[in-house]
Amino acid sequence: MLNIAVLVSGGGTNLQALIDAQKAGKIPGGRITLVVSSREDAYALTRAEQAGIRTEVLRRRSFSEQDDYDTELIGLLEREHIGLIVLAGFMTIISPRVIERYRNRMINIHPSLIPAFCGEGCYGLRVHQAALKKGVRVTGATVHFVNEVCDGGPIILQKAVEVLPGDTPETLQRRVMEQAEWKLLPKAVALFCAGFLEVENGVVKIKGDLPCSE
Repeated sequence: MLNIAVLVSGGGTNLQALIDAQKAGKIPGGRITLVVSSREDAYALTRAEQAGIRTEVLRRRSFSEQDDYDTELIGLLEREHIGLIVLAGFMTIISPRVIERYRNRMINIHPSLIPAFCGEGCYGLRVHQAALKKGVRVTGATVHFVNEVCDGGPIILQKAVEVLPGDTPETLQRRVMEQAEWKLLPKAVALFCAGFLEVENGVVKIKGDLPCSE
């Protein structure tokens, strides 16, 4: 059984999607054993506690040097024997040292069809504001492995979502969450835990599928 750590900063809706999937038996090869928050007031911590999952708060500003923060984070993950890290709205920069340590064992969810509307400074409602400003007819979400380029790692799964007339950033954000993010992230985690994901020359190969998979 693979131990999973979820890193969060806010409300934790994607964390909840993972918790729900785990309870439904949809992640048979793994279990969430740790939730790490960059903020002590993140509601995601409450979600984790209600599910009986261990929580930790690790604030970057509590450390004078990035290397000290990295050492603490890596130490925490290693003590918990973490095999997969999931970034679910985590707003602290992940350093190259941590990325290298967990190469192709760290995944992120982004609310657009990468490479559109992604990269440094493009997160949260900003992504949906940019999509509406551009006038795209379709947006969506992407799950990808994390590398040193912001939102630039190998893509695991994507799902398209229609942009509707009259959409606001808020309504579009909610639709992307419901129709894409909350479905893609648990599936990507389950695929990883089943050993079905392989990265070859920067491209993810999916070597199998899950029972009752969409």
